Amino acid sequence: MPDNGDLRDVDASELPDSQVRVFAMPPREGAQPAEIVQGFLEALTSDDPQFEMARKYLTEDASKEWRPEVATTVLADGPTTSAQRPGDNDGDRDGKVYTLNGSRVATVDAQHAYKPANGTYQQPVHLIKDGGAGNEWRINRPPRGVVLGETDFLRIYEPVNKYYFAVDGSSSRHGQERLVADPVYVRQRIDPVTQTVRLLLDGPTRWLDPVVRSSFPTRTLLKSGTQTLTPDSHDTLKVPLSSAANGVGQTQCTEMAAQLIFTLRDWPANGIEQVEIQRSDGSPLCQLTADRAETVAPHRTAGRPDYQYFLDLKKRLVRLPGVSTAADPEPVPGPLGTGQQQLSTAAVSRDEDLAAGVSPDGRSLYVASFRDGASVGDPVLRSTAKAETDRLTTPSWDGRGDLWIADKDPRDPRLFMLRQGTGDPVVVRTPGLEDSHIEAVRVAADGVRIALIVERDGKRTLRIGRVERQGVEDRSPVHGYLPGLDSRSDVAVVEARAVAPQLEEVTAMSWAGGSRLVVVGRESGGVQQIRYVQTDGSTPASGVLPGLTGVQEIAASNDDRLPLVAHSDDGIVRMPPGEPWRTVLKNGTSPVYPG
Repeated sequence: MPDNGDLRDVDASELPDSQVRVFAMPPREGAQPAEIVQGFLEALTSDDPQFEMARKYLTEDASKEWRPEVATTVLADGPTTSAQRPGDNDGDRDGKVYTLNGSRVATVDAQHAYKPANGTYQQPVHLIKDGGAGNEWRINRPPRGVVLGETDFLRIYEPVNKYYFAVDGSSSRHGQERLVADPVYVRQRIDPVTQTVRLLLDGPTRWLDPVVRSSFPTRTLLKSGTQTLTPDSHDTLKVPLSSAANGVGQTQCTEMAAQLIFTLRDWPANGIEQVEIQRSDGSPLCQLTADRAETVAPHRTAGRPDYQYFLDLKKRLVRLPGVSTAADPEPVPGPLGTGQQQLSTAAVSRDEDLAAGVSPDGRSLYVASFRDGASVGDPVLRSTAKAETDRLTTPSWDGRGDLWIADKDPRDPRLFMLRQGTGDPVVVRTPGLEDSHIEAVRVAADGVRIALIVERDGKRTLRIGRVERQGVEDRSPVHGYLPGLDSRSDVAVVEARAVAPQLEEVTAMSWAGGSRLVVVGRESGGVQQIRYVQTDGSTPASGVLPGLTGVQEIAASNDDRLPLVAHSDDGIVRMPPGEPWRTVLKNGTSPVYPG
């Protein structure tokens, strides 16, 4: 602490240090309206669990009615206040009205789900004399929920992934259930473990709910009276549940425990190595260790890939071991490695048994095995677009073994799925994107989320859509593709939401974890940059990566221990965690990890 020098006021939104803790102060006696409003706003940025200090700035009735958990509004530079003139509509002779102003960045709803926002924020705050013994000024109409600046939001809140199972009931090629990450934000210093468990029990967020399931029975809660969950001396977290879960079987209970373990792994400091689920009477229902949880469903939804893949100067598919520093890639086994069929782009199935590739003219899609002696065969899909740049995108495999690709033909743009990579192409419905062109496709390993680069009015944006696989039909005529094309589709990509609104032009992207993508793009008036973006649209504070010149393609693994790979003006380059970019091959294109 300094022992001399001048004192100055510091706005809470100016605090950059994530370790700074803010302790709210109660209103002083005789405080004027402007001071009450400012004190209330500062109290919202504190680490007060129930906002008890913020409530001291409200009238008794307003404190009872105010619900800070219903929404959090994030403003770029924090709220500023302006007093309304006497006679304004929102004021009266007995009260004072101040307006909170700011530029919206995002909102966090009652489910703790983040959503990017823009536009101007204006919200009146009304004050009256409370009529008590001191007859002090207090707020009787507070803003809805919590309002704070982006700096404070990043200091107070922490992103965490809840995990649920894919709802379609199918498993990956490895026979394991597929997990889906559902990102939410919790207050990181207010018992985050207990917060996170409660949010997991509440079920998935609204956007993800149609395509996932929870193994916890409906209306399952923590046992009444449970305040804090902490691991014991054996690093076991005991989770007592309400009577709704008393009768579940061992298989279902094991899935419940797996959901807990995967979700709590986002808090590595908690040291949880085992979860014990208890009945409402405190007796054990089941136990699961972190190691055994991987046999229920792999945390990263797919195993660690053996190789990184790309195309060499001869347009053959070649590979490097995932953690190797070797500079000489080897051709893959099978026809795509021998040059029997040259390629312009490629994708490798997540079990690394099959590869899909597009011909150099962008017209034909081929699927081939990695077995020696296998043949390419006929194309499984053709585009009839006139220009090469308007034909097929780079393909992508999901964890189910299905293959996805888009045809950019301006006369009839379509998104396709081929079941197990060999079935008849299925036309995928894309409601809400009818006036847009899909320029790139990357499907998550879970098979229920898909990342798309979409072009509309000359602007390319990144969107995340939800894959729904039943109850959707497309009766429109299909022409120009291969015989056998399935014109009746039971697959749709719905609610494709923008997740990188700050980027005016997106040129490349790849999944980089359960709820994270690595994106190449540029902001308005800015230069090209590489950054991480969450699937909910939030951007980590340390998300900007070292730059490269002329990045055209980028690839990342769900396993963050593996390096990023990119195609830039320097050729094929890799960036292992914590290291700079290094050139792997001067002449190469289309870097990909399995998927």
